[in-house]
Amino acid sequence: MNIAFDEGYTFGLGAFETISVIKKKPILLDSHLARLNKALDFLNIQNRPDKVSIFKWIDEAELSHRAVLKLMVSENNILKSFRENPYTEADYAKGFAVCLSPVRRNETSPLVFHKTFNYGDNILEKRRAKAQGFDEPLFLNTRGEIAEGATTNVFVVKDGQIFTPPIAAGLLPGTLRGWVLEHFAVKEKTLCPEDLLCADEIFLTNALLGVMGVRRFEAQNFMLGSVSGEIRAAYEGFYSKS
Repeated sequence: MNIAFDEGYTFGLGAFETISVIKKKPILLDSHLARLNKALDFLNIQNRPDKVSIFKWIDEAELSHRAVLKLMVSENNILKSFRENPYTEADYAKGFAVCLSPVRRNETSPLVFHKTFNYGDNILEKRRAKAQGFDEPLFLNTRGEIAEGATTNVFVVKDGQIFTPPIAAGLLPGTLRGWVLEHFAVKEKTLCPEDLLCADEIFLTNALLGVMGVRRFEAQNFMLGSVSGEIRAAYEGFYSKS
């Protein structure tokens, strides 16, 4: 793999996407490319991957049933890699344990709204949480509001209603977050840690794990609820037919 030296690799001015590939079918590809192109527009990068190339790369690759395509784009590079999707049925049966990160999301920075190479906070906080026995850390913004997970978007169920933080809280609008908002009655609402503690159910989403129920937030345990199970089943039905 040849990498041209550019501002992507000197200043982090590049964008990436991780796309679920199931039975050689890239899931929500149009949504991923729309988000990637929006980030590249923001970074003033003209270099773009095209769908024909993406389908060719997938067709030529030896992939497992559930794979992941990662695209990394900077001024002079379009890089791709494949790997297996790490999430298993055992993960869904168990659910995730999540904690609060001591690092705050800066909702005033335009970088938080794009999936750029500036991803160090996410990786380091994910590793710290893992070392403490958690699956995912959640970031608060500078106002103390729930923003997002290191790799996920957050949803809360209370009295049969589904809530998720607004983008203005300082979060990356996930492709699966968008799908859930499109297909279910979800209210974007400012959420605080107390809202999670008194929730009936919490679940997380991203393109690779899909819909993941939360079994524990900090020291408080939760039942894996029916709402996240319903949404997960609907999403799996969607991509199996698309």
